[in-house]
Amino acid sequence: MRHPVSRLRTRALAVGLVLAAATLVPSGSAGAADQYEWAALGDSYTAGGFVGDPQPALGDASRDGCDRTSDAYPGVVDRELAEFPPGKPVHLTNVSCGNATIADIAKTKQTPVSPVEPPADGWTAVDPQITRAGLNDQTDVVTIGVGGNSLPFGGMLLKCLEQGASGQSCRDYYTNPPEGEESIQDKLARVQDEYIEMLALVHQAAPNAKVITIGYPAVLPTEGSDCNRLLLTELGSITHADVDWLRDDVLTQLNSTIQRVSQFFGDRYVDVYSSSVGHDACQPADTKWVEGICGDAEDYWPAKLPNTILNCGLIDKRVTLVHPNAAGHANTAAHVERAIRIALLEG
Repeated sequence: MRHPVSRLRTRALAVGLVLAAATLVPSGSAGAADQYEWAALGDSYTAGGFVGDPQPALGDASRDGCDRTSDAYPGVVDRELAEFPPGKPVHLTNVSCGNATIADIAKTKQTPVSPVEPPADGWTAVDPQITRAGLNDQTDVVTIGVGGNSLPFGGMLLKCLEQGASGQSCRDYYTNPPEGEESIQDKLARVQDEYIEMLALVHQAAPNAKVITIGYPAVLPTEGSDCNRLLLTELGSITHADVDWLRDDVLTQLNSTIQRVSQFFGDRYVDVYSSSVGHDACQPADTKWVEGICGDAEDYWPAKLPNTILNCGLIDKRVTLVHPNAAGHANTAAHVERAIRIALLEG
């Protein structure tokens, strides 16, 4: 397999021509005179899903199926910046969307999959997030939290549940995959290429913006044996060996890929993994910052996963599929707020 840094350099040289051409075009100074412009892009780990109040509110005609919520980290940071402005007000445009892939940030339309009050004929496809956010030469800061769905990490978790329940290993499944399935090495290599192209397009759309990328928290314990395989409020039937593999060879490598590409572009990477160790899905309810397969969520969130046998209502929980709770978003918010303040100070 080709070394990831070599792959990174090759692809970056290709997209670099586009960026170089963009810098030759005169542009205005970033940001409106009376406020900073911040665009939040990302997937469900940014949108929030089941944390806080839906935005837009339930019943609002402008709902788009992206499951943004008030207590996800963009909302938390926005309130902090409003209370203590960094010199002048910060205007947030949050277009994050549950289930978004890297491609959905800058290239492709996404059809949302929200299970919350979906229209009878399904959700309408939405434009790429850089289009929806209106990125331009007046944008001051862009935060991006994406990558997991491009593996896809959620799909891999479900496969690991299935493999564990039948006494098999999902590590073996993804290391030596069946025909038609990518190996984990190929998945990570593809994600790296997609992330390079995405960042190039973000910089092209917002040439004066400080770009901040956000990694994923420690959703898995430091030891797989910390998990109780009988509990769906943790990681269910996933074997302890597979939990360790998912942590070391999948999640950690995904974060490393995001950090490596971000640094290559000169962007700031926010590490939320280190601060969240010990607050994973297999910890007690008052310690975890990530809900398990089933967990606590607001009442509007479903208890049953459509088209599957997973029914968390049987244990009086809701389908949370290893996503951050309010405490997890609060932790991410603290790190993202600091990164934004530094970026604007440097601006």
